[in-house]
Amino acid sequence: MDALLAALVALMALAAAMAAVLSTLSKAAIFALLAIAPCVYRYRKRIYVIVKTLPRDAKFLWRYAHAMIRSKRWGRQNTTVAELFTQRALKHPDAPCFIVVGDRTWTFKEMASKSNQVSRVMQEHLGLKRGDVVCVFMPNCAEYVWTWLGMAKLGAVSALINSNLRHKPLLHCIQVAKAKAIVFSEQLASAIEEIRSQLSEELKLFQLYGQGAPGVIDLAAEMDKHPPEYPLVSDKPGYKDTLLYIYTSGTTGMPKAAVMPNSKYLLVVVATTHMLGLNSSDRMYNPLPLYHTAGGVVGTCVALVDGIPTVLRAKFSASNYWTDCIKHDATVAQYIGEMCRYLLAQPARPTDAQHRVRIMVGNGMRPAIWQQIVDRFKVPQINEIYGATEGNANIINVDNTVGAVGFLPKLVPTSLHPIAVVRTDEQGNLVRGPNGYCIRCQPNEPGMFIGLIAQGNASREYYGYVDKSDSNKKLVRDVFCKGDAAFVSGDILVADELGYLFFRDRTGDTYKWKGENVATAEVEDAMSPALSQKACVVYGVSIPQTEGRAGMAAIADPTRALDLSKLARDLDDSLPSYARPLFLRILNDIDITGTFKLKKLQYQKEGFDPDVIKDPLYFRSGSEFVPVTSQLFTDICSGRVKL
Repeated sequence: MDALLAALVALMALAAAMAAVLSTLSKAAIFALLAIAPCVYRYRKRIYVIVKTLPRDAKFLWRYAHAMIRSKRWGRQNTTVAELFTQRALKHPDAPCFIVVGDRTWTFKEMASKSNQVSRVMQEHLGLKRGDVVCVFMPNCAEYVWTWLGMAKLGAVSALINSNLRHKPLLHCIQVAKAKAIVFSEQLASAIEEIRSQLSEELKLFQLYGQGAPGVIDLAAEMDKHPPEYPLVSDKPGYKDTLLYIYTSGTTGMPKAAVMPNSKYLLVVVATTHMLGLNSSDRMYNPLPLYHTAGGVVGTCVALVDGIPTVLRAKFSASNYWTDCIKHDATVAQYIGEMCRYLLAQPARPTDAQHRVRIMVGNGMRPAIWQQIVDRFKVPQINEIYGATEGNANIINVDNTVGAVGFLPKLVPTSLHPIAVVRTDEQGNLVRGPNGYCIRCQPNEPGMFIGLIAQGNASREYYGYVDKSDSNKKLVRDVFCKGDAAFVSGDILVADELGYLFFRDRTGDTYKWKGENVATAEVEDAMSPALSQKACVVYGVSIPQTEGRAGMAAIADPTRALDLSKLARDLDDSLPSYARPLFLRILNDIDITGTFKLKKLQYQKEGFDPDVIKDPLYFRSGSEFVPVTSQLFTDICSGRVKL
């Protein structure tokens, strides 16, 4: 009764206050307020969203504007990465450019001198010129960068080959590049020797350091014969010329060579510097492979062009990650894929939070461990990036929203967005409306992520792969109007009401079971807490005489310490029945690519046959997982076991 009386008193006080306000207004003002009130009420939700996202969008648009101003200026000047690097090296010759963990610091003057000598050697031995291709095959080191930088000064293209490749995949990457030469390090000489008999006789071989095999040119010795001055170039390269070939990871087949022109590399420069809010006092830690975009472009561009020193590590080490950052005073640290899980799996140490890292930037951080990274390592800002080397649909999370890979600005009309999430059918094909055009997804509706193409706009141009047939497979035309075109990412994303974008799954990773679509990424995230950071991949396997595909999880558990009963209970609590994996495969480790992406295609092909797979296999029977025997396998395939 007292509460009701208090509420009535408060209501009367509010009414009196409103009356007092209205009494001070003119009749015209009162009329105007009453006129707009219905409109405000009608659009109250949209107004709320705009107000809520205003700080995020304003920060993004401000940074984007600065980035585009620089990018357009470079385009008008027809400048290149090599030219911008050279300008900085002349102004700050003794400033550190790359700090190699366990080795030495390379100044801008040293990087410039070595790259100039590489250029001159290539001119002498190959007559290397604009548009020619040379393969670079080395582990992480500063030499890697000054080698391709030397090619760039001549307008030549460097094909950056994964240092883990051997035999057929290695041969494939060299051949598709149509290279005139290969530059490789002493550590990888044996890999080249293994395929040498299959290489073209016209292909020149250059080994950096060490005594090479007969017919192999000693690059270091040849460099010593040349002065460190900039080479004479008659056919000057330009802004639109190709700088690098960067290969895909090859998770579903042979690697494809994506085209990286100077314009796109420089776009990454401005995106990294401005979107992250970097400044001259920052220092980046890069333990990622230099043959891929994250390590080789994001991890080198700010050093070469903007003078922000980069700390290079030859190979990622979870146990040394934070101690490296402390020792070398890093303020920005890169990650990718499964690296964050490896970091969390390390024993807790006082050094976990004794660093000065203010930003972690990368892609592939699972939402399930995002907050754990923030809480344990005390990193104020996580910038998750989403994008494809070959594509133009690149986005970034600028405000630490957990799990988001980017966003659609609510201040900008939807029709002006260069990216979109559009409807697909169950097979991942784009759905078109009665007018023949694609349909934008509503908030919280998963769909295909696409990037609209606009030639002449560095952020929206599409270069694709060296193989144009592969490039065309990624294109869709007449998207929202006649004659337009877009890059199709192959990934399913979903946008919430505030415009935040979340990765849902890759096309082909989603499978159907019991009439329901199951997203493997969601199942993997749900399993992660129960597995205590053990690596896990989920995929669908076919069962004879059964509709759809049943869920199967491959789990890395070398000590076989996994509590299967507890796992079954946890899955029951976190997943609907149709999404719970029916099969488990326990391995010593999960195969990953050199860029820390999990491989699942091979596991999917191998299925759950115990006569084929020697790893322990389990089947979900009732509330428990039981071993898959040959008899149980036969019973499942014949339909005698109810699924």
